[in-house]
Amino acid sequence: MTDYIVNALTSTDLGAYFVTLIVSMIPVIELRGAIPLGVGLGLSHFDAMWVSMLGNMLPVPFIILFIRPIFKWMTKKSERLGRLVARLEAKAEGKWDTVRKYQFFGLAVFVGIPLPGTGAWTGALIAAVMGMRLRSALPSILLGVIMAGLLVTGITYGFTSIF
Repeated sequence: MTDYIVNALTSTDLGAYFVTLIVSMIPVIELRGAIPLGVGLGLSHFDAMWVSMLGNMLPVPFIILFIRPIFKWMTKKSERLGRLVARLEAKAEGKWDTVRKYQFFGLAVFVGIPLPGTGAWTGALIAAVMGMRLRSALPSILLGVIMAGLLVTGITYGFTSIF
C-alpha cells in the first residue's frame, strides 16, 4: 500500500493532491465537490476519493472540541455574532431528532447522505451541540464520510471506478 501511495504522489502533480485536500475541508463543498475536482486535476478516482475523505475529516475533531467555546465567545462578543450562533445552533438542533434517536448510525447516515446541508461539518456541529463525546462522534462521522465518498465517486464515475 505504501508503494502505491509513493508512486501516486511522485507520478502526479503534488499540487492536485493539495488542492483536493484543501477543497474537501471547505464547508458546504466538502468531498462532494473535491472528488470531481481532484479527478479533473488528474488524480485517479480512487486517489481523489481517499484524499477528499482525509481532508473532509481533518476539521471534524476541532469542530467537536472547540465549537462550543467559540460559540460562547461569539455570543459575548457582539449581538450580531450571537444571532449567527443562534442560527447555527437552530440548524443543528433541527436535524438532531433523527440523530438522537439512532445515535451512532443516525449520525453516520446523516453525514453519509451526499445532499446539501449534510456532511462532516454539519455532523460535527450536531455532535457538538448534542454534547456527544469525541470518541463516539468521530467514528460515526468517519463512517458517514466513507459512505459519502463511496457514493459520490460511484454516482459520478461508476462504482467500478472505485476499485
